Amino acid sequence: MRILFISQYFYPENFRGNDIVFEFAKRHDVTVLTAIPNYPIGKFYNGYGLFSKRHETINGVNVYRVPVFPRRHGSISLSLNYISFLIFSVLYVLVFYIKRRYDLVFVQQLSPVTMSFCGVLYKKLVKVPLIVWVLDLWPESLIAAAGVNNKYVLNFFRYFALLQYKYADKIMISSKEFQSSIESLGNFHDKIMYLPQWAEDVFTGNNERNLETPTLHNGFRIGFAGSIGEAQGFEFLIKAIDLVPENFQVKWVIIGAGRKFLWLSNLVKDYNLEYKVQLLGHYPVSFMPFFFEKMNLLFVSLTDDLLFNITAPAKIQAYMASGKPILAMINGEGARLITDADCGWVVNAGDYTALAETVVMITKLPKEILDQKGLNGRRYYDKFFTKASGFAAIDKVIELLTKK
Repeated sequence: MRILFISQYFYPENFRGNDIVFEFAKRHDVTVLTAIPNYPIGKFYNGYGLFSKRHETINGVNVYRVPVFPRRHGSISLSLNYISFLIFSVLYVLVFYIKRRYDLVFVQQLSPVTMSFCGVLYKKLVKVPLIVWVLDLWPESLIAAAGVNNKYVLNFFRYFALLQYKYADKIMISSKEFQSSIESLGNFHDKIMYLPQWAEDVFTGNNERNLETPTLHNGFRIGFAGSIGEAQGFEFLIKAIDLVPENFQVKWVIIGAGRKFLWLSNLVKDYNLEYKVQLLGHYPVSFMPFFFEKMNLLFVSLTDDLLFNITAPAKIQAYMASGKPILAMINGEGARLITDADCGWVVNAGDYTALAETVVMITKLPKEILDQKGLNGRRYYDKFFTKASGFAAIDKVIELLTKK
């Protein structure tokens, strides 16, 4: 089978769609349509550019990279990044329509929702099955992350969301709570299927431990790994950190980059918390097991917003797979997963006082309780979130769609 995989983000950027592509490639002819890699650092990765590595073969997969404006860290640059992928991906699809034929289109729909439009276009031109895996809900993401409330802008993106739901033969959702929002746009119930994200292989296998990493502060370590943006509500985290007395020796290790990294760095300095907080910046995912191994707890947070309350961050699966207990300042779907798994402690989004009190309480617990919480998380992951079960579900859908 010839499969066209579409996503604005692909290897060496780290998203779950990479796993799907390389699994497909074991038994199918796979082509990827994506952008020049620049997420999350905001500039083109080394070796990539407008005139270099625009077409390459990775693990037997043909990868075509359309020209885009790099994200950088401003709203104008980000908008140009989104628009440029929309325009050039459509042009590439028209070329594919003339020169190549695929049996199936699979879209990994992250932000923005417009990245799926070229997949819809190819489906309409060639009349082949279209699968869309919805990982970010739009236009809700635009409201929550960027504070956009202009009805004309929201309706513009709602139109693209409606298009992909209308023409998709199967709508896979990464959170069960996405279903009601999608169904509010039309009668799509029979198309929807739950496909949660899984953790990267580095969290479930044996990994290299001799990696060059920074020295970590001594004490009771709480780690965070991931994007640093508006959604994480770090202003509440900093207030909580400030409330925890120094005699408890709690140290926070924050690994990641994003639009608010500089802001967070300045906030740590404003509160004089450099002795409690280490901001390590971006590291490849291959380093995460090393960092996680040295943590007593792993932290996840989202602000109190309708979208974030129906979203389960993918890092929860990675945290569970690592076998470490989880501390969360989050509502909704993410809180439910942690509670169901009994793998950590949850406080309401934005409740920094409760977060500080919970941290103090946890530091007084026997190590055996923390170990058991971590074990509970790993068992829950193995039951519900493995990559093998995800691939099996995708293969079943493809078999059904291609037999029609």
